[in-house]
Amino acid sequence: MQDYTITGEQLQAFRQRLVWEEKSPATIEKYLRDAADFTAWLDGRAASKAAAGAWKAALLEAKLAPATINVKLAAVNRFLVFLGWPAFRVKPLRIQRRLFRDDSRELTRPEYLRLLETARTQGRERLALLLETICGTGIRVSEVRYVTVEAVYRGRAEISLKGKIRTILLPGKLCRKLLKYARKQKIASGEIFLTRNEKGISRRQIWAEMKALCDKAGVAPSKVFPHNLRHLFAKTFYRVCRDVARLADVLGHSSIEMTRIYLISTGTEHAGTLARLGLIC
Repeated sequence: MQDYTITGEQLQAFRQRLVWEEKSPATIEKYLRDAADFTAWLDGRAASKAAAGAWKAALLEAKLAPATINVKLAAVNRFLVFLGWPAFRVKPLRIQRRLFRDDSRELTRPEYLRLLETARTQGRERLALLLETICGTGIRVSEVRYVTVEAVYRGRAEISLKGKIRTILLPGKLCRKLLKYARKQKIASGEIFLTRNEKGISRRQIWAEMKALCDKAGVAPSKVFPHNLRHLFAKTFYRVCRDVARLADVLGHSSIEMTRIYLISTGTEHAGTLARLGLIC
């Protein structure tokens, strides 16, 4: 009789498989964390379709956000397929497409500019330039390492992630700022955004440094995280070009449906649209 008990060795093998598939470090850690949480929840019991369904129910009882639950289910379903147990997978929650974003998490242009000004006032030149680079190009935090001195001289960065290669154009004004910073830091080649130990700056460090600006800049912490800069870029880019397919290419999305998520209006904007309909007399 086959043993369906999950072991630590299987979790490590799953990690190696994700590395082999060239998943990003953040994706690997997320998948492993969710797979490990499911394993811990089983507490030595055998995996099964019923067990996976019970774990799904437990997540619902814990009142996690539906989107969060679906992300966890996707990771565990992927793990179960890796183990050769695809029949144990459970269906994700059916979620109606969101009509608008939560205003409390929407970073506005004025707030972004206040964050920049605060970083500069505090003498945090690297952080200010990093914010401009992410927000001015729409790159992911994991792609910051591709912003090299060589890329700046070319005016474009060649990004290779998730099995895809795409080219990101670097605005001329940004290139001049990056080169000036690189010369000041005596960086002749390679990555521009480095720590004091000359290592690439991590996602966690970028997150922490951004959060440290909140109080002084007068911006709610709920709005300040690296990916929100990418959202601001997407909305600003779309207002200029009105081409969602082009925006999808710039952001590196394989699906326009993913890009549409970036363009969802805020609750305030949606309410304004309803008011302009003039249907309430």
